[in-house]
Amino acid sequence: MSLTVIRAVAPHSPAGRAGVRVGETLTHVNGRPIVDVLDYKFYSYDPKLTLTLRDPGGAERTVRVRKMEGEDLGLDFETYLMDRARSCANRCIFCFVDQLPPGMRKTLYFKDDDARLSFLMGNYITLTNLSDREVQRIIDLRVSPVNISVHTTDRALRAEMLGHKNAGRGIDIMERFAKERITMNCQIVSCPGINDGPALDKTLADLAALYPAVNSVSVVPVGVTRFREGLYPLESYTRDTAAALVDQVEAFAAAHFEKTGTRLVWCSDEFYLLAGRALPPEDYFEDFTQLDNGVGMLCLLKAEFLRALDLMGPEEMEGAGPFSIATGVSAAPYLRELAELAEAKNPKLAGAVYPVVNRFFGETITVAGLVTGGDLIEQLRGKELGERLLIPANMLRAGERVFLDDVSLDDVERELGVPVFPVAQDGYELLDAMCGAAPPDIPSAAPVQEDEFYRYNPGVRG
Repeated sequence: MSLTVIRAVAPHSPAGRAGVRVGETLTHVNGRPIVDVLDYKFYSYDPKLTLTLRDPGGAERTVRVRKMEGEDLGLDFETYLMDRARSCANRCIFCFVDQLPPGMRKTLYFKDDDARLSFLMGNYITLTNLSDREVQRIIDLRVSPVNISVHTTDRALRAEMLGHKNAGRGIDIMERFAKERITMNCQIVSCPGINDGPALDKTLADLAALYPAVNSVSVVPVGVTRFREGLYPLESYTRDTAAALVDQVEAFAAAHFEKTGTRLVWCSDEFYLLAGRALPPEDYFEDFTQLDNGVGMLCLLKAEFLRALDLMGPEEMEGAGPFSIATGVSAAPYLRELAELAEAKNPKLAGAVYPVVNRFFGETITVAGLVTGGDLIEQLRGKELGERLLIPANMLRAGERVFLDDVSLDDVERELGVPVFPVAQDGYELLDAMCGAAPPDIPSAAPVQEDEFYRYNPGVRG
């Protein structure tokens, strides 16, 4: 069955006013065939449209639609993509999905590598799934930015790291995108002794040669869980090796800044934490383009928090009382610092910060987004948690109250005997939650991906 079958028509929407019916299939917009969501969004942007529709019996008709430029037609389809998400064709040596224990929910084992999700939801893709036709469509539709998992520009090494004989072709596609002025944000999952050192120097130089089409580059450390039996032998970064990589990237960034006015490449916060280094100041991260890869996330959180603290008056803290925060091991010192700053302004804001050791995936995993409900319960039971427990919202499945191990937020509240507030990565919301305000509901993402989980393929940050 076609996934462009219309499942719902919003009342009073442009399509609804034009008489579009549930059960019809959208085949063309202004004579252009509609294959998936990219075609739909691109060709339905104009204010005057002719829709070609086919009913379940095969009869076709056309309707004319008038609307505001860019206004959504108001149609829902079988899936968000109007197609099936494309699974990854690679066998990456660092793949986080391959390091999962058995028995988790099925959606966590799905590996996507879909260019449409790159444009629409910010997912990173390797380009190995793209046909020549799809490359040309990205160029023709001016799909931009495209978020690309590069890892290395050495074609042979890339084929080895991605476990795909044609992985080197992705660099050719990037060069073609650059000539066509398609903006690219790039990601490098750095594996000790494999694509760092001289290999990283080459990668950064090659990507810089594609500037300004290459708009930003993040370098993140490989995540290594305890479930790697039979997989490629990988090591985690140590304090010394992480520090060496930070020095290498910062030196390259400084030279690029001198020539162009942008650093182009940044290490994730996690590298600074592993190295025991202080995070750079807020202006170092420029436009925070790589925030979803954990670049500058803690710095921005602190900057927002300090501004919120400066603006907040005594009357807004009247409901303040003792609270606690649970987070990953790496971010705990930074959140403890914020809690102490809040308490210094109002002693009622007495907050304990608990770093949660990741026993589910292994202690080498220190980010908050991979803390499970079971580890929270086990390690916080019997602790002094105050009137409420705050956790980063990215511990939960997007828009739901479920942790990666399928323990629910209700389970945690019942076992620990305290209300648990998921807090978004926002300094203002964090201070409000410390002061007793219930955070707003976490908005649901489009029901395609386990968003925060796949951000950790290579990394859920926080």
